[in-house]
Amino acid sequence: MDILLLLIGLALILAGANFLTDGSAALAQRFRVPEFIIGLTIVAVGTSTPELVVSVLSALAGKSDVAIGNVVGSNIFNVFLILGICALIRPLPLTAGNIRRDIPFGVATSLLLLFLAMDSWYSAGAVDRIGRLDGVLMLVIYVLLMLYTIRSSGRTASPEPAAAAGGASGADSDASSRPMAGWLMALMIVGGLAGLIFGGELFLDNATALARRMGISDSLIAITLVAGGTSLPELASSIVSLVKGKSDMALGNVIGSNIANILLILGLSASIHPLTMGGITVVDLLVVLLSSVLLFLAAFTFRRRAVDRWEGVLFLLIYAAYIAYLIK
Repeated sequence: MDILLLLIGLALILAGANFLTDGSAALAQRFRVPEFIIGLTIVAVGTSTPELVVSVLSALAGKSDVAIGNVVGSNIFNVFLILGICALIRPLPLTAGNIRRDIPFGVATSLLLLFLAMDSWYSAGAVDRIGRLDGVLMLVIYVLLMLYTIRSSGRTASPEPAAAAGGASGADSDASSRPMAGWLMALMIVGGLAGLIFGGELFLDNATALARRMGISDSLIAITLVAGGTSLPELASSIVSLVKGKSDMALGNVIGSNIANILLILGLSASIHPLTMGGITVVDLLVVLLSSVLLFLAAFTFRRRAVDRWEGVLFLLIYAAYIAYLIK
């Protein structure tokens, strides 16, 4: 039964990713919003809902290390595994805005998490934790960051998409000539998110049950299945976006999810209940920072302004090394 439910969950994830991508692309086209911004906001926040639920409920239950570990593990998974896989499928081009604004924001957010969480670094004897004031600060920064990103992208976006449309595939041209109805866009986006969230939960619960039945330890399940399971929506939506030629949306989804995970999800969780680090170490936070820094450096290595296949291989190897380090 677990295997059947596992497959049903996987089917819901794939269907949800497909609907979400098509609905979001239609929304971007209707309002002439760059696909990257749709990925950074609507898709990123929507696919981060599982992390939000897990972290907030963990904070309410006083399980601070689960709340923090879920976000830390998901951010590492997002960059090293999801972008690694996506880059193997097709190199991910980076725009000037990504290099100057979006990815540096991700680096700054990772640094902020390290600074706020490691109280013992600058106050002898202090407990490493993210307090309520830290959480409120994170939420304020997130709102300001999203407003700035949307406004700055609006100023740099081309008013007419004709040039881009000229190089689009026949399917995209047909879509542009037949605008999708507003109600259908909303239905596809909401339905896609629902499929991703419920499918991800179904997949995660039954994969965990199977793993326990096979004698796999709870620590290994937490490291791989919990963080990876809550990131399944990002994985599915990014790959489907990439296959459909929406690489901007795939990249925006990952960058936006990582920023939302730290500022929005941990910010909200810490505002509800202060989060102590527990079993989460500085090494884990440094790996989160490393993922952001390497994504930025990818713009200047191999194929410039792109996350190339070689970098995708490197990301996957780093992720495998990190998992090996955790379970040694």
